[in-house]
Amino acid sequence: MNDPSSAEVDEQRWDEACRRADAIRDFLQVRPGGSEPNSVDGLAAELGLSRATTYRLIKLFREGGTVTSLLDRKRGRRKGFRTLDEQRQEIIRTTIAAVYLKQNRPPFSRLVREVQANCISAGLGPPNWRTIKARLDDVDLQKRAKWRGETKIIKATTATPGEFRTARPLEIVQIDHTEADVFVVDEETRAPIGRPWLTLALDICSRMVTGFHLTMEAPSRLSTSLCLLHSVFDKSAWLREREINEPWPVAGLPETLHVDNGADFRSRAFERGCQDAGMKIEWRPPGEPHFGGHIERIIGTQMGALRLLPGTTFSNVEERGKYDSRRHSALTLRELERYIALEIVGSYHQSIHSSLGRPPIAVWRERENEIPLRLPQDRMHFWLTFLPEEERTLRPDGIHLFGLRYWSPALSADVGRSKRRLLVKYDPRDMSRIFVRRPSGNFVEARYADVTLPSVTLREAKTARRTLLEMGRREVNTRTIVSTVMAQRELVDTAAKKTAAARRQNTSGSKSKVDDSGWGSLRGVDSSKPVPFVEDTD
Repeated sequence: MNDPSSAEVDEQRWDEACRRADAIRDFLQVRPGGSEPNSVDGLAAELGLSRATTYRLIKLFREGGTVTSLLDRKRGRRKGFRTLDEQRQEIIRTTIAAVYLKQNRPPFSRLVREVQANCISAGLGPPNWRTIKARLDDVDLQKRAKWRGETKIIKATTATPGEFRTARPLEIVQIDHTEADVFVVDEETRAPIGRPWLTLALDICSRMVTGFHLTMEAPSRLSTSLCLLHSVFDKSAWLREREINEPWPVAGLPETLHVDNGADFRSRAFERGCQDAGMKIEWRPPGEPHFGGHIERIIGTQMGALRLLPGTTFSNVEERGKYDSRRHSALTLRELERYIALEIVGSYHQSIHSSLGRPPIAVWRERENEIPLRLPQDRMHFWLTFLPEEERTLRPDGIHLFGLRYWSPALSADVGRSKRRLLVKYDPRDMSRIFVRRPSGNFVEARYADVTLPSVTLREAKTARRTLLEMGRREVNTRTIVSTVMAQRELVDTAAKKTAAARRQNTSGSKSKVDDSGWGSLRGVDSSKPVPFVEDTD
């Protein structure tokens, strides 16, 4: 029988339970120590129940002391009661785990077919789909959603009782990555090249975006570092270069960076760079996505704006329908970067935030004087700390990096004096210069060995190098190479056979066919015409 809750009980049953509770409460007050059969008979007659039922109700009331414990119970199987044999129960459990709880999210109908097939194979009768559904419902909903990758269900079933608050601007800055919901095109050919990645930083107190970085490369320490560099320093020159007139007043080192557990945020170089600058790192607890809710919401806001652009991928396949995102793409990476910057400073910062009830820029302006502006003491050192790095050997003609050659007069004193590979820092947005750490520990700036070359990005340099290599491969005549190799092999085989035959003849005592005059063989020389004799005058 099932135990109902008070909300599920009709008025008549509830009133009856209240009457029983009042009668039993009065009975126990008069006889707190025990209940003799004669006295219980009187209570049973008052309640209109048998002596056994009255004893049972007295016991239930003593244990629970509630009206609900005295409700009439509905007849039927108790909750959780199972009549299926253990063998079929086990088949259903294992099939749910092996078939249904998968990332490809098979439908329930597939699970039913698999369970019934497994039962028939074991010589057992197949259970009804309702039985299988009941066993599936026994699996915790959130656990089921995690196994199947159903993020909406995970979010809906995750309790988030706490609220992430900060007391002042730049106390905590969150950083995260997302793949943009739009295709971009090449600068020259205007052909689609893919979807870029956006790395974005957000101040929790004011909800101001402190900086961002857009790249075609997958999330890495590089994209995180460049986002942080953009976040910390003044953006006036950056905005002027992109012809943006709206203010973006955020600058300064955050006290704490709040990040997820990605490899880029766990790298030793990133940790040391933050420690060196006096920034703490706080990683989100694993499996607790709501701890990054602020940054995820602003990323969702930005992605919503990008879905209005040509080449959008929309939020899912159903929404996209037959729209060809690649064919309709029109913006380059630089144009998309400017579009995102305009969206941030011209729309998001100026609009009323639902949590603040005010525009983020108004909150920043009001509270930015609460803390002193904290900037790195040595801007170049801070910048170099977060730049990506490689190790290269110093050659007499300079440093070779990504097919480009660099030189600095300061490196002359180190050429040929050390076999150690040197640490090289570079900015992938501007490959016209690199920074080389000399054996003494100091960094020196090295520029293109050919000073007439224009500045290019790392992506442009790599693309050009791949193009040249492909061009070189197309210019190679593979047939000629192969035929030449075959001719060389034949020449070597023939020579080896002739040498072996000659040695065998010498061993048997036969006369060598080699000319004994000491001048060598004349085979192949035209001897039909006499060679003019020149008298030796010595």
